[in-house]
Amino acid sequence: MTPLSPRAPSPHWLPAQADWPAGVQAGFTLRTGGVSQPPCGSWNLGDHVGDDALAVAHNRAQLARQTGVRPVFCRQVHGVGVVHLSAAAEDGAVADACWTEATGVACTMMVADCLPILLAAADGHSVAAVHAGWRGLAGVDGQGVLEALVQDWPAAGHVPDRAGVQVWLGPCIGPQAFEVGDEVRRAFLRLDARCDAAFVPLVTPQGPPKFLADLAGLARLRLRHLGFERIAGNDGSSPWCTVSNPSRFFSHRRDAVRLGSTGRHAACIWRG
Repeated sequence: MTPLSPRAPSPHWLPAQADWPAGVQAGFTLRTGGVSQPPCGSWNLGDHVGDDALAVAHNRAQLARQTGVRPVFCRQVHGVGVVHLSAAAEDGAVADACWTEATGVACTMMVADCLPILLAAADGHSVAAVHAGWRGLAGVDGQGVLEALVQDWPAAGHVPDRAGVQVWLGPCIGPQAFEVGDEVRRAFLRLDARCDAAFVPLVTPQGPPKFLADLAGLARLRLRHLGFERIAGNDGSSPWCTVSNPSRFFSHRRDAVRLGSTGRHAACIWRG
């Protein structure tokens, strides 16, 4: 099987199109191309969603063959943990962000509505991946997963360096589908009043107020607040929405209650 590259596209892979430094490759698995059965059909990379363990192992091995590197899977908990991956790193570290300067391994985050964020240092000598749901983005007292990453990742430790970091936002639940309560809106307004623009009120005759939230838009605001300027990928339009494109994307919000479970995508970035 030919390893994935900009010159070898796959119908089961969404290339992360951005101005990456030389040697950096990145992308996002689509839901097709694996061996898992419904409701995780077919290229499910998650080992925590009730899928057959042998099918998940096959799907992960297929991802390794197609990328030509070893994806390292973290145990994601919607928190702010960050782990540094060495060339010998094993799966299972509890973290919602990771970074590496090693070759041969891919920083990997699983999603099925949350936002994957992939980053590369300006010189291409290190890369990082983030799992960003609303809780991770908002954090506690202004310290979310992005703040934790810049504290841990040397390539983004200083504000001037962040302007040169290339960032890519992958598919996630879109602003037409992400219904949230006022507690989510207030969590972001405590960080930055400009976040109010990412929430559209819904008409609710009874009960507490509800809003449609733009998760990718909130991430852009948080990234720019931290000094990141080069941000590509998800612009909040319908083609990026995991809920609205069932033939391409898994969606926990769309499928978990109706079908009992759903699969997980993998967003990967690595150094060649």
